[in-house]
Amino acid sequence: MSGRIHATSARSSDSLRDHFLLAMPTLSEGIFSHSITYICEHGESGAMGIVINQPLDLSLGEIFEHLQIDSPADFASEPVMAGGPVQIDHGFVLHRRCEETWEANLKVTDEINLTTSRDILRAIAQGNGPRDHLIALGYAGWTAGQLEQELAENSWLTLPADSDIIFTTPVDQRVAAAAARLGIDMNLISGEAGHA
Repeated sequence: MSGRIHATSARSSDSLRDHFLLAMPTLSEGIFSHSITYICEHGESGAMGIVINQPLDLSLGEIFEHLQIDSPADFASEPVMAGGPVQIDHGFVLHRRCEETWEANLKVTDEINLTTSRDILRAIAQGNGPRDHLIALGYAGWTAGQLEQELAENSWLTLPADSDIIFTTPVDQRVAAAAARLGIDMNLISGEAGHA
């Protein structure tokens, strides 16, 4: 985990920051198939988010072992998410705000932060980090206007994010839980575009 997060200074009233993107059935291949993405940044220069429901065949315990981070607790059952197709060798930690400060941290909302520095992993390993966290490798990124184009093509449903879906809802139930907030059953949405 390295690098700095650069927050864009532009804030748009139609920003999807702190929103979920639910993949429509037309996105049927790759990491975005049946996905839910949490948008951390969205402005004139583009958008950035973390896919929160695509677990890798990798545990947090294995990440700690690879990074030579000792942990008294067992993290073998905590999954690591495929956060997106960009920088898949970099780690991203979505977490609820805590009193600690981290080397590379982006405040998404008053409640949710995104951290990319190793210090947070060491703290989590020692039991001193944020209790509510999601670890991902890679992120989803869109260039200026790209996400807006995909929205115009009905590739995504959007809704305000709910931190409980990120941190406490089981991974395989996150899409359904978010869709239910819209009153939608994703299993009933067709991948075919209809014309009246």
